[in-house]
Amino acid sequence: MRSRQGADAPFFRTFSVFTLILSTFLLSGCKKEQQAAAPPPDVEVVTVVQKDVPIYKEWVGALDGYVNAVIRAQVTGYLIKQNYREGELVKKGQVLFEIDPRTFRAALDQAKGQLSQQKARHDTAKANLARIRPLAEKNAVSQKDLDDAIGSELSTRSSVEAAQAAVEEAQLNLDFTRITSPVEGIAGIAKAQIGNLVGPNMQTELTSVSTVDPIKAYVNVSEQEYLTVGKSNPNPEKIPLELILADGSVYPHKGHMALSDRQIDPTTGTLKVGALFANPGNRLRPGGFGLVRAVMSVKKGALLVPQRAVTDLQGKYLVAVIGADNKADIRTVKVAERIGSDWIIDEGLKPGEKVVAEGIQKVKAGMPVNPKPFNPEAAAKSAPAKPETKPAAPAPAEKR
Repeated sequence: MRSRQGADAPFFRTFSVFTLILSTFLLSGCKKEQQAAAPPPDVEVVTVVQKDVPIYKEWVGALDGYVNAVIRAQVTGYLIKQNYREGELVKKGQVLFEIDPRTFRAALDQAKGQLSQQKARHDTAKANLARIRPLAEKNAVSQKDLDDAIGSELSTRSSVEAAQAAVEEAQLNLDFTRITSPVEGIAGIAKAQIGNLVGPNMQTELTSVSTVDPIKAYVNVSEQEYLTVGKSNPNPEKIPLELILADGSVYPHKGHMALSDRQIDPTTGTLKVGALFANPGNRLRPGGFGLVRAVMSVKKGALLVPQRAVTDLQGKYLVAVIGADNKADIRTVKVAERIGSDWIIDEGLKPGEKVVAEGIQKVKAGMPVNPKPFNPEAAAKSAPAKPETKPAAPAPAEKR
């Protein structure tokens, strides 16, 4: 028995190797059949749209008040009152701060007393002149007496005028203890506290008041843009402007160009231009930023596709076009301006063609796909909260 089993051992080993090879071929064949039977990937497609498109130009705008009044103390004294709420609307002439008026009231009273004295002296001088003049005409008094009377009247009259000016100055200083707003607008946060010694020599102002309806938006346009706008629009101040706020919303009120600087900045090559926007309710505040947008021209018959359908691959722009046989064709296109979430295509596409907008990373040249309509709402919900990155490049065509 042992000798027979020893003789059969090579046969069993050969049979085992044959069985293993056969199993390997069978499994490989199953995998190829599974791969061949895999369905084409699902992609979402959009149709290339052709229409007239307005071409916008955008600039970063810095908001500023129409009038910015800096409030400073005109006299030196201790601050005793603040009569406004910071950040709220104040009227023209409204009292914002009060300085201790007692010193200035005493100075006014003293100036009024001196004025009374000078008026009394002037009255006496006028009375003397009135008595002497008729006597001088009759030679009853000397010419010197007449000259002295005339000089005394003129001197006392000048003293009255000087005393009157001193009273007006004292009254003005007393009025300056009540610091008022020269304009109607939004008052800023106070930079001085009650009890502080304030005066005209302070390095900082007490506060500022800005008129914000209308509000200015300053933009810097290049010299080339300035010249181009001047050629195409003889009245650039009539071009309607839109303002896109920091939260991405479009401000409901249109604006217009209102002013420009006298010269182009030689260091940047730009010209500072101011636009005005109505601001009811004082919603916009100085210091904010936004995009100022203007329609510069209208492009007739432009071809539009979503920006997500276009892939930037090392400076080349690619789209995946789905033909009538549901096979993908990777094309290089020439892009132009971006309009909202779409891109204008100058070359490489035709109206009515279908391009992949979702699932482009699954597509290879010549690959059959299962096209479905693109759902932008679902794509927006599935998009991450952070800024979108560039879409994945479609796979290049396989080498044959």
